[in-house]
Amino acid sequence: MAPTSETLTAERILEATEEVLRRHGPAKATVVDVARALGVSHGSVYRHFRTKAALREAVTKRWLDRTSGQLSGIAEADRVPEARLRDWLAALFAAKRRKAGEDPELFATYTVLTDENGSAVGEHITDLESQLTRIIQAGVDTGDFSATDAEASARAVFQATGRFHDPCYAREWEEPGTEADFAAVVDLLVQGLRRTL
Repeated sequence: MAPTSETLTAERILEATEEVLRRHGPAKATVVDVARALGVSHGSVYRHFRTKAALREAVTKRWLDRTSGQLSGIAEADRVPEARLRDWLAALFAAKRRKAGEDPELFATYTVLTDENGSAVGEHITDLESQLTRIIQAGVDTGDFSATDAEASARAVFQATGRFHDPCYAREWEEPGTEADFAAVVDLLVQGLRRTL
C-alpha cells in the first residue's frame, strides 16, 4: 500500500467512507475498503474510529449535520417568524428531496445507516425541533403566534410535516400534487400557530 502524502484526518476518512458506501452499499462496504481508498492500512482508520459501527455512526451524523447546518441559518435569521417558519420547512423538504433525487444510491445507503444509528438520528431530530422552537418562540414574542408552549408546538409542526422530510416517504416526494399538499399543510399549521396549537 503506497503511503499517502496527505495527513490522515477524521474528515478525510469520512469523505472516503461516503464514497465507499456509494460504490459498495452498506452491506458490502468495509473498513478495509475505506483504507484502500485512502492508501493506508485499516489500522490507521481504526486509530480515528475504534469500530466499524463508530465509523458508520460518524458518517451518518456528518450527513445529517449538513441538513441541520443549512437550516440553522434560516432559524436564526432576523426576519418575520412566519416567513422564517415557511422558509425553514420548505428548505427541509427541498434538502431531503435533493438528497433522494440527486444521489438515490447514497440516499438508500443513508436510510439503512440511520436505521442503525438511532442516537445520531435522535440528536438530529432534537436539533431540528430546537430550531423550530426558536422560530415559534420568536413568533410568540412578537405576537405573531399565540402558541402557549413553543416546544410542544415545534414537535407538533415537525410531526405534522413528516411526510415531507421523513425518508420513508421519499417515493412520494416527486408525485404530482406533492408541492400543493406541502403548501396546504404549511398554511394550515401557520393558521393554527396564529391561534394556538
